[in-house]
Amino acid sequence: MPFVGLTGGMGAGKSTALAALARLGAAVLSSDEVVHDLYAGAQLRDAVVARWGAEVAPGGVVDRRAVAERTFSSDQEREWLERLVWPLVGARVAAWLDRVRSDTPPPRAAVVEVPLLFESDMAGLYDATLAIVATEPVRRERAAARGHALADERAARQLSQTEKARRATFVVANDGSEEDLERALSAVLDKVSA
Repeated sequence: MPFVGLTGGMGAGKSTALAALARLGAAVLSSDEVVHDLYAGAQLRDAVVARWGAEVAPGGVVDRRAVAERTFSSDQEREWLERLVWPLVGARVAAWLDRVRSDTPPPRAAVVEVPLLFESDMAGLYDATLAIVATEPVRRERAAARGHALADERAARQLSQTEKARRATFVVANDGSEEDLERALSAVLDKVSA
């Protein structure tokens, strides 16, 4: 069963692609959802409160915007958080992959969505990598609909989608319909499973 890392720029449609891959028979996991789950737990919550104060977790719930304000404005703070979070995410992904590998029948592939796949030097863990790309106007519109701007600090932290596409094993354009995306992703699954 192939192990695939999925990435792409902000607004390219990574979540839409992940959902399509699930419909196509792949086991899927979003590293963003893993991070959300970790923030809900005591270990990560207590660590960020100890570092930045109770205002990052009002009422005991981590305010991800408050955390982002501290990490995106300081390389030192971002690196501290990455050193804390990435091993926790890696452990969750490894446990998930062990479970998926024991599934009967096995899925077509195990796919993990990792926005910073190449930036975090994790691409080597995967049998193949897949970059989801979209034109700038489409990405800008999608990002704005979620309350983000492509030029903000998050986008600056990421490689350009052109660079992600250059590094990826497979590249799928997501400018058309979900049906078009699903057809292209099915072809990728056929190739990685061959």
